[in-house]
Amino acid sequence: MERHFDEDLKALKELVLRMGSLAEDMIQKAVKALIERNDALTKEVFQLEDEVNHLHVEVDDQCLKLIALHQPMAADLRFITAAMKINSDLERIADHAVNASQTCHYHLFKETPVPQISFVTKMAEISQKMLKESLDAFSKKDVNLAKSVPEQDEEENRLKKQALNDLIELIQKDPSHAKQFVDLILLSKNMERIGDHAVNIAEDVIFMVMGKDIRHRF
Repeated sequence: MERHFDEDLKALKELVLRMGSLAEDMIQKAVKALIERNDALTKEVFQLEDEVNHLHVEVDDQCLKLIALHQPMAADLRFITAAMKINSDLERIADHAVNASQTCHYHLFKETPVPQISFVTKMAEISQKMLKESLDAFSKKDVNLAKSVPEQDEEENRLKKQALNDLIELIQKDPSHAKQFVDLILLSKNMERIGDHAVNIAEDVIFMVMGKDIRHRF
């Protein structure tokens, strides 16, 4: 029975990492679509959403079954509860990738290009790094790597504030491109929220490994 349980835990971990890989892929496609004005990539993001939603349900189902059948204790229970919470954050990250792609598909790509997309791509670079490192920390149970993720959130928030101030100023100075600048504000919000969810994942990894809830203590 114990061996079977261990195999089930390993399978659960693989499901969560699969979910994480899909979320990463969706962000990469959304950002590449923005840079290249490639609408085909936004459609690929939309298609991946169904697979993410399916995995979201499957991971939660597996977690609940493991709790009901095995009544896990201590580290095993922390792993399962962390997997459920990380699963939820990954689903939200995928939603933000979809939202970013929708902004590009329905609005930004229909307008003339503006060079200020760099505001968003800088934020995207950090948020993607944060997500990758939080997932690596989960895979390796690496607390030090997990602790490094929230520290990067300060830079992400600084860039978002700067982007918001600069884009509002540009709306006033160049109202002919106001629609594009509003779209970029929305995209910057998506990137910031992806970073926030990556922080949540890192905090769940620390709880999973150490049994310490460090939310709001950084």
